[in-house]
Amino acid sequence: MRFATRLVLCLVTSLAAGLGPVLPAAGQEPVFHHGIALDHALKYPVGFKQFDYVNPDAPKGGTLRLTSTGTFDTFNPILDKGELAPGLTYGRSYVFETLMQQSEDEINTSYGLLAEGVSFPKDISSATFRLRKEARFADGTPVTPEDVIFSFEKIKDLQPLFTAYYSHVKSAEKTGERDVTFHFDQTGNRELPAIVGEFAVVSRKWWEGKDANGNQRDIARTTLEPVMGSGPYKIADFRAGATVRYELRDDYWGKDLNLNVGTHNFKAVDYTMYGDRDVEFDAFRGGNSDFRVETQAARWATQYDFPAIQDGRVIKEEVKGPLRATGIMQGLFPNMRRDLFKDERVREALNYALDFEMLNKTVFYGAYKRIDSYFWNTELASSGLPSGKELDILNTVKDKVPPDVFTTPYTNPVGGTPQAERENLRKAIQLLKQAGYEIRGTQMVNAKTGKPLSFELLLSSSALEVVALPYRQILRKIGIDMSVRTVDAAQYQNRIRSFDYDMTWMVVAQTLSPGNEQRDMWGSQAAGREGSKNYAGISDSGVDALVDKVIFATDRDELVAATHALDRVLLAHHYVIPLYYSDTSRIAYSSTLHHPAELPKYGTGFPDTWWYAPSR
Repeated sequence: MRFATRLVLCLVTSLAAGLGPVLPAAGQEPVFHHGIALDHALKYPVGFKQFDYVNPDAPKGGTLRLTSTGTFDTFNPILDKGELAPGLTYGRSYVFETLMQQSEDEINTSYGLLAEGVSFPKDISSATFRLRKEARFADGTPVTPEDVIFSFEKIKDLQPLFTAYYSHVKSAEKTGERDVTFHFDQTGNRELPAIVGEFAVVSRKWWEGKDANGNQRDIARTTLEPVMGSGPYKIADFRAGATVRYELRDDYWGKDLNLNVGTHNFKAVDYTMYGDRDVEFDAFRGGNSDFRVETQAARWATQYDFPAIQDGRVIKEEVKGPLRATGIMQGLFPNMRRDLFKDERVREALNYALDFEMLNKTVFYGAYKRIDSYFWNTELASSGLPSGKELDILNTVKDKVPPDVFTTPYTNPVGGTPQAERENLRKAIQLLKQAGYEIRGTQMVNAKTGKPLSFELLLSSSALEVVALPYRQILRKIGIDMSVRTVDAAQYQNRIRSFDYDMTWMVVAQTLSPGNEQRDMWGSQAAGREGSKNYAGISDSGVDALVDKVIFATDRDELVAATHALDRVLLAHHYVIPLYYSDTSRIAYSSTLHHPAELPKYGTGFPDTWWYAPSR
């Protein structure tokens, strides 16, 4: 869910005693619940005052200055076209709200935001949300079931990703003055009631109306007209592609809601766009922005010694919260829609040519660990040999998965020394020979056609070349020609959406409860659908079967076992050349920013729970 969040429905009254959901009997009125959670009792009861990780006395004021790379040309959050302005993206919108809102100190747990509660029948064939009476858009009109239905239908129609994500939600209808019911085309999928609480709800009246110049609005087109939502902020000012300013609304309907106590503390949030991460860092170092997440280990180790750090105007921290419940696969994704990468042995050979240990020592100051799972650094990562429930699940698809998953644990090749590099390259050459390639002169060529083995690595940032260029040099040692192309954000997104690349660098994040989104990442149907997240072009019946095992797991133990099995099979096919990651998030921020003494367990609380105050 949230392309990575899968919430299993649990009702607070029953799970407090460790039981399953208590559901209404036939003919009884539905019971609405204020939250939904993953395999555990909700931490916060009905009528709770606030989240534990907020400061209810945080002052309101100040301007938060943030940055983003690239550009933007639209404020339309529903349409999958153009470059959406920062601050309006999925899961981080100042202007739009969802039916449910996640808690940052529980795993995959949501509480009612626009909706005061959710109800569903025993077979989970539908889910009904009851909207809050007080929920209002910025123009004072109430949020209605018609707005929810309009938003759902448009986002499913206009965003291919959501078309797949909500493929089993067959319809939405108004079933009461404030009730909207989503009907599912399958039963028993416990994720569905939760994920339909995640999309942005927009005003049907506003989008079907006319702008100040009398022009008809069209939600199927990009727009730079400041859009209207129900959220705490409004778009106050902007320069197309360069800056956008959000200002806190004094008339925000939900400012006293328990979910919002101690949050939305900045009077204004300003975004400035920069061409690349290096220029963006210079802006931060020069005091022109207030908060930064540093993704480059070398920069964190060598360049965070500027005067503002030394005299305390900027604070450095490494926090674990954001990664405690996030499984990471960062890797180079060969596009199997290209004939070159259809052979598993070619993909495996490319992994043998990557010397992570050398890169970690010479480039990253030892800051990273090698990724060996699609759910790395979580309990969902497979290891060793399969046993117990995982083995039982794998045996049900034994004829569809590589036999190695039963006999050989997955491991990455280990380099770091000249001898290890030579051994790994010998292994790569052997695999390529088995795949029909041989070295002629200085080139690795197809033994039958004589065509050189060459491809292009598509990158979104020049900062990634610190890995790409040494990798290219190693590949040249065995006759492989990998060119490196770095393009701007708009071109990169267009090429990714249409799968117009040989290989690309991607980071795929997972939560601790994978579900429907796995089809979009690894499923056969997603392989041919533009805009999906199946970057590798995976189309495999065994993988499809295991994805279904994950989605329809009946309890936590089965979910973990099914995910282990899926992870193990994905690794065995060598779909990705795994790279590296850190188990901490590196943040630096102005001393005028403050946060509660205890950050939430699974996040930083930024920016919602932080506030502005004079420098320390």
